[in-house]
Amino acid sequence: MREPPLAIDYDGVLGRQIIELHVWAVRQGLLGVDAAELFDGFCRRLVHAQVPLWRASAAMRTLHPQWGGYSYTWHCDLNAIEPSQFERDNQNRRDWLTSPFAYLIAQAQAQGSGEDGNPWLHLRRRLAGPEAQLDFPILEELAACGATDYFAQIVRFGPEGDASRGTGIAYSFATQYREGFAEDNLLLLRAVLPALSLAMMTHAGHTIASSLLEAYLGGDAGRRVHAGAIERGSVESIRAVLWFADMRGFTKLADTTPGLEVIELLDEMLETLTAPLRSRGGEVLKFMGDGMLAIFPLLRETQTDACRRALDAAREAIRTMEKVNRLRSDAGKPVANVDLALHIGEVLYGNVGASDRLDFTVIGPAVNEAARIETLCEPLGRNVLVSAEFADATGSFEGLQFLGHHRLRGVREPRAIYGLEL
Repeated sequence: MREPPLAIDYDGVLGRQIIELHVWAVRQGLLGVDAAELFDGFCRRLVHAQVPLWRASAAMRTLHPQWGGYSYTWHCDLNAIEPSQFERDNQNRRDWLTSPFAYLIAQAQAQGSGEDGNPWLHLRRRLAGPEAQLDFPILEELAACGATDYFAQIVRFGPEGDASRGTGIAYSFATQYREGFAEDNLLLLRAVLPALSLAMMTHAGHTIASSLLEAYLGGDAGRRVHAGAIERGSVESIRAVLWFADMRGFTKLADTTPGLEVIELLDEMLETLTAPLRSRGGEVLKFMGDGMLAIFPLLRETQTDACRRALDAAREAIRTMEKVNRLRSDAGKPVANVDLALHIGEVLYGNVGASDRLDFTVIGPAVNEAARIETLCEPLGRNVLVSAEFADATGSFEGLQFLGHHRLRGVREPRAIYGLEL
């Protein structure tokens, strides 16, 4: 079925308002205005156009391993936007399934899309008086707050077909005006929301790309790539603390443990190692199966502080991993014994790889030495080892025990190694 076109006189007041809002939305999109600022400006302009708006919201899904999406709520009494993000969890899924938007999508799937690929994804509900229809939990909440009328619409992006696929923006508008929304108010919304959505998606697309790059490459590396650092061989020399961690006995564990249990253990281990880095300036560059490589980029005048933050993170990670292992052992699950090496040195930081497949990483002798130091953890009976260069850069050898000089594969001279007292 195809929805009939909106009957609008573009020479009248309503038509001029629609044109003005269209032009404004397109300009905001071209400028890349932040989605929260954009939606706030839109709501303010609706009020200026005599729409009796009390509350409005816009929500969209995103591509992020932790966050399911973003929402922006505007309140007339606050005259401001409340941005929020929602996690990928069962509670948010239940809230979605009992929302007007899930109903709209189900209706669109049942009816099919129109010939232009746009399903009828909008509804109106009176919230007060004899025509009140409070058939969703959110409508009961709004009515209890004095709302009298409600309008919801989903503007979907993507090819014609299943309305549940692709991306889109879900909007809702409520009023406390006794008579509810006028028909011209709803015509204005339905006519302008597609243009607003294109502007909103301009910023959303930028946010999604940025979030994905940071999730897969790391915070600093992701920002650099997003900003244009994409040429193969484009590297810079930086001084950094190197954090190299690996799990002991992973091959044997993987051979004797069901795959999904191995994945669960790896996820828990890598989260335990990563968590103390987040608040201390550490950047995870990559996960390598059962190991990880992270760095603390630094300036010489801040290297003492960076080294101490790296030591604190190492202590917290190993102590937390011990607690995790006790809980896993009590539950009859496999455990992870983690070894960690800390080193400091000059590295090349940037793009390395093939012409069509790049890796934003660090390379250099210091990286190799960090990996070699980690292999000494098991024979020396320690979980955390640090190089003499790192120990010296801390400004204090407190908490570090000298373990002698040891040969590292591929390194000419024996290296002084220290163990971290946990």
